[in-house]
Amino acid sequence: MRKGKMCFAASAIGAVLAVLAVVLALQAKTDIISVSNTVNGRELPIYCVDTEEKKVAISFDAAWGNDDTQNILDILAQHNVHATFFMTGGWVESYPDDVVAIYEAGHDLGNHSENHKNMSQLTDEEIQEEILSVHEKVRNLTGYEMFLFHPPYGDYDNHVITNVTACGYYAIQWSIDSLDWKDYGADDMIDRVCNSENLTGGAIILCHNGAKYTAQALDQLLTNLETQGYEIVPISELIYQGDYHLDANGMQISDN
Repeated sequence: MRKGKMCFAASAIGAVLAVLAVVLALQAKTDIISVSNTVNGRELPIYCVDTEEKKVAISFDAAWGNDDTQNILDILAQHNVHATFFMTGGWVESYPDDVVAIYEAGHDLGNHSENHKNMSQLTDEEIQEEILSVHEKVRNLTGYEMFLFHPPYGDYDNHVITNVTACGYYAIQWSIDSLDWKDYGADDMIDRVCNSENLTGGAIILCHNGAKYTAQALDQLLTNLETQGYEIVPISELIYQGDYHLDANGMQISDN
C-alpha cells in the first residue's frame, strides 16, 4: 500500500473512532436519567414544558444568512436575555467567529443538522451523521458539548427521535411559531408571538436569525413579553434534564 493510501486509511479510521467516542460519551450522559418520549406508540420531541413559573424560551434557527446575527446578539444583551441558537453545519463552517460570539455571550448552542435535510427520509446512520458532524465542529470551535437538537422543517418520525436520543440529545420543537421567515413584517411577528393562545409558562418560541424582520421586531417583542411578566431563558434552562415524560401534545412533564 502506498504511503498516501495508508495515511488516508488511518485518517478514515481515526474519524470513525472519533464519532464513536462522541456517541458513547453522549449515550453515557443519557443512560443515568429516565426519560420517556413515547406517547401512544409515537416518539415525540419536546414542544413545551409543564411549569408554574412564567418562563419562556426563544430560539433562532441559523441555517442561511448572517447579516443580523450581531444585531440580534446586541438586542438580547440589552435585555439581559439568553436564547438558543440552532445551527447547521454549513452555517458553523461559514461563520465560525459568530458561533464563538454566540457561545461567549452565554447563549445555548443547538444542533440543526449538517445539511438541513428532512430527517425522516434518512437512514439511522445518516441521521446520526447529520447530528454528530455538527457536534464535532462546534466542539472543536468552542469546547461546548451540544445536547439540544431541532429537526429541520420540524420534520420527524419515530426513528428520528430514537436516533436523536441515542446521540445523547433532547429533540426540541416549538409551541409558538413567529413565522418570521414568511416576511409578514415586524408588527405581525410581535403580535403572533405576544398574543398567541399558546403563550404561557413553558412555551418555546421559534424565530430565525436570517429572516427579514426578526432583528427589527426583537426589541419590542422582548419588551412585550417582559411587560407581561415573562422571564426569557434559554431552552437548556427551561426543559427538565432529569426524569420526565411527555403528554400527547409534546409537553414535557417532570416525574420528580
